Amino acid sequence: MEDESLTQLLRDARDGDPAAGNRAYALIYRRLHTAARQQLRLRSERHATLTPTALVNEAWLKLSAAQYEIADREHYLAMASAAMRQIVVDAARARASGKRGGDAVHVTLNEEAGGDELDVGVLALEDALQRLEKLDARLAQVVQYRYFGGLTEDEIARLLGVTDRTVRRDWRKARAFLHAEIRGAS
Repeated sequence: MEDESLTQLLRDARDGDPAAGNRAYALIYRRLHTAARQQLRLRSERHATLTPTALVNEAWLKLSAAQYEIADREHYLAMASAAMRQIVVDAARARASGKRGGDAVHVTLNEEAGGDELDVGVLALEDALQRLEKLDARLAQVVQYRYFGGLTEDEIARLLGVTDRTVRRDWRKARAFLHAEIRGAS
């Protein structure tokens, strides 16, 4: 029921109903905030100029202004993951250009909280992810959906039209590739 109501609310909001937009935002906010908080785990709070709340609000505004046809909840989350990725990377680039990399945001790419962690800069991750996109677009999509959007394996599988087992295998391959690329660039 929540999936269908969110999809309808997003369509109604796109068609100009501001009340529907507010209800859709309330439904999806917690999910997006959790994903934003996971990707913005910072090493140093003194550099925390981009908060999870700000990231969610920026992504919501970006997607609200776009005229996309929303297929369903997973489709919206996929678009939100792309928007959040772009916002995080743009913020990191702005800080890096202003401070020659001294204020670069660091994020943790991990399986689960407390899992195998590799501390990387956002820009290094973005560079590695772009290289992965050139080699295997689906692997890059799995990373984007899972890391930037916080989608589950089942949600990613439905979006990509594959099994959850394939998503798990793709996630392992993508993580291995990204770890090797980032370590090699260091």
